[in-house]
Amino acid sequence: MAMLSSLSLISFTSFALLLFLVHAQDQSGFISIDCGIPNDSSYNDETTGIKYVSDSAFVDSGTSKSIAAEFQSSGFDKHLLNVRSFPEGKRNCYDVRTPRGKGFKYLIRTRFMYGNYDDLGAAPEFDLYLGVNFWDSVKLDDATSIVNKEMITIPVSDTVQVCVVDKNSGTPFLSVLEIRLLLNTTYETSSDALMLVRRSDFGGNGNLSFRYKDDIYDRIWTPRTLADTNKLNTSLTIDQGFHNGYQPPSTVMSTAETPQNESHYMTLIFRPVDPNAKFYVYLHFAEVEELKTNLTREFHIWLDESLLVRSFKPRYLFTDTVSTPNPVGGIMVNFSLQQPGKTGDSVLPPIINALEIYQVNEFLQIPTDSQDVDAMMKIKAKYRVKKNWQGDPCVPVGYSWEGLDCTQTDNTTNSRIVSLNISFSELRGEIDPAFSNLTSIEKLDLSGNDLTGEIPDFLGNLPNLTELNVEGNKLTGIIPAKLLERSNNGSLSLRFGRNPDLCLSASCQNTKKKKKKKNGYIIPLVSLIVGIIIALFTVLALFRHFKKKQQRGGLGGRNGPLEIAKRYFKYSEVVNITNNFERVLGKGGFGKVYHGVINGEQVAVKVLSQESAQGYKEFRAEVDILMRVHHTNLTSLVGYCNEGNHVALIYEYMANENLGDFLAGKRSFILSWEERLKISLDAAQGLEYLHCNCKPPIVHRDVKPANILLNEKLQAKIADFGLSRSFSVEGNVQVSTVVAGTIGYLDPEYYSTRQIDEKSDVYSLGVVLLEVITGQPAIASFKTEKRHISDQVSLMLAKGDIKGIVDQRLKERYDTGSAWKMSEIALACTEPTSAQRPTMSQVVMELKQIVYGRVTNQENDNDSSILLTVDLNSEMVPQAR
Repeated sequence: MAMLSSLSLISFTSFALLLFLVHAQDQSGFISIDCGIPNDSSYNDETTGIKYVSDSAFVDSGTSKSIAAEFQSSGFDKHLLNVRSFPEGKRNCYDVRTPRGKGFKYLIRTRFMYGNYDDLGAAPEFDLYLGVNFWDSVKLDDATSIVNKEMITIPVSDTVQVCVVDKNSGTPFLSVLEIRLLLNTTYETSSDALMLVRRSDFGGNGNLSFRYKDDIYDRIWTPRTLADTNKLNTSLTIDQGFHNGYQPPSTVMSTAETPQNESHYMTLIFRPVDPNAKFYVYLHFAEVEELKTNLTREFHIWLDESLLVRSFKPRYLFTDTVSTPNPVGGIMVNFSLQQPGKTGDSVLPPIINALEIYQVNEFLQIPTDSQDVDAMMKIKAKYRVKKNWQGDPCVPVGYSWEGLDCTQTDNTTNSRIVSLNISFSELRGEIDPAFSNLTSIEKLDLSGNDLTGEIPDFLGNLPNLTELNVEGNKLTGIIPAKLLERSNNGSLSLRFGRNPDLCLSASCQNTKKKKKKKNGYIIPLVSLIVGIIIALFTVLALFRHFKKKQQRGGLGGRNGPLEIAKRYFKYSEVVNITNNFERVLGKGGFGKVYHGVINGEQVAVKVLSQESAQGYKEFRAEVDILMRVHHTNLTSLVGYCNEGNHVALIYEYMANENLGDFLAGKRSFILSWEERLKISLDAAQGLEYLHCNCKPPIVHRDVKPANILLNEKLQAKIADFGLSRSFSVEGNVQVSTVVAGTIGYLDPEYYSTRQIDEKSDVYSLGVVLLEVITGQPAIASFKTEKRHISDQVSLMLAKGDIKGIVDQRLKERYDTGSAWKMSEIALACTEPTSAQRPTMSQVVMELKQIVYGRVTNQENDNDSSILLTVDLNSEMVPQAR
């Protein structure tokens, strides 16, 4: 067997260590935050004496909540009785300055207890990040389960950011955030961080955990009992002189376990959830029995087939720590504590007092350039920006701040901010000097605010700036010469309109002063005349409108407002809303979709193109349907325009555009498996509403990923109702002379019979579900032929190849059971005969069971993934605890 050199047994006796321990004991290295308690409040915990403070100074979003009254008096720690909930925004972060700043090692712990604080009775699931890097997923089994997540790391800055990220499985929250200063000489690793997997205390008689003040670092030690062992203990203090830097508490080290059968060795078996992950293991030993002179306790410590320590002898009332010199992993990791050989009764069996297991976490994401971050933080503070600007501005991709575009790096360099759009954000005051530090910025949009003062010269010195928009503010003075020069030579697009007191030159400024004085007499007269003319035109327009209405039998005409309640917009208003159709969000069969702003709220404006195959009939159908449907998974119509040749629909703004772009790889991040499940359920619920809750029912007729829009929280909403039709409740069929829909998603039975019903939407959704699962298009090339996605998945599922079906970009990050179930549901929806397909209500029910009620396999269950046993058989088979 391969032999490793003996590990050093950690022993620290320096005066510096004693000083450090004194600081730990007086909490000077502690930060303890009780999330959700009243602003600026604090208290000392009755059990530990730890001082907890409010989180109000560390986070600027979320709402404070208390757990349900039924759990308030159930004996839970006081710091678990309140939470901060984050119902808004994809990512919400705490920003905390560490006790000694960067370069020191800290234990960072988050605690979660749901406590049914929202009265929904459904414990959420969400992700946890440390700064820009993924930490772990948080999943709670029920209202009173307590989840702790711990990480040991050395921050590269003076502050740490702990973020919760919404994954559309309930509202993220946080109960407790704690930071503890550690010795840099402990838990040494070449990795960026260590995540706690298990910290076990062996040999105790109770089931209570130990933490501060027993543990000077406030680690939480959980009692564990091994099978077929004897318990040993002592009432004396272990390691009273602080000889061991790890300093497991004396209360933990004063108990131990040893095999009942003294002729056998002890085997500790660790089964990682992920065999590819790497772990560090720390074994803590202390002799708790004062042995007679003719007795000794001595054993070898093996890691699998490698010898870690030869002839190890635990010292009486002193702690020794043995750790793996390099990270370990695999399907199973075995630690054997084995007697050195047949030496008679003089050698006692091995013991173990405590154990810690940590998983390696490599920080693969590199944060945004610090100069850019500092600048954005100053801008955020200066203008009190009302956006969910939290965490790193650019990283990770997909969670960047609203209005920012950044350079995408290969994780070898820092991201830089290249575009900043904070138009219509209620900015007040002068343009702050912090903008000058965004040296990589190319586009800066400050339009539509209440900025005052002059345009500063430093904007002309930004080396990469190619677009500057300051329209619609209250800026004064003369535009800097450098900006005008760059605008004239074509290197800068400069927009500065709708700033009445802004001038190109000094002469312009003087002229404006004279005109302002003269206009004091002229403007009132002109306004009066214009008002009279507008009134006359309004009366004439109303007369013509009512005359046309009478001629058409009371129906809304081809032009002008329809007989609906939603707001009607003139074409001139549409031009203003879209800033003269400046920003295109997308393009479809109807025409282009533009970004717009109404009263500070973002909207999407879909304008009918003159070349569009769709026309007024589809426009009217969509308006009519959206007037009478209202559901969280259907797009909401804000208003419309119907003036001459100008036809437009104004919708709520969907920040993440459409599902099709994500599946086609056109977006910067990949949808997780959980996000895909929730999006599928959202889409099905929207269609179920059309089929079951509308009178008469509505069939969409064009369900496809491009018509499933996603908001900032990746909530899905069905869109584009131009082809939708109401169908008869009796018989549930309607004959259509012209087949409508998209190839690949088109119900084959509808295509052949021209009879449409709700099962046609079921077929189309089934194809969408297959795309969500596979990441492949509805019709794709397979060798030399075109093959429909349902045929391909059906063949692979028959072979049991679920791994080959699921989108390869997800790698192994998905639940096999739910992937099987989703594939079966999707194939059932795409049956050629409508009678064999489920109803949309049945689809929703099945998807809800997957999203909210799926059962996790034992091999994927973190709580059962680690098996610590004593092996009394020569085969070294693990036994149940």
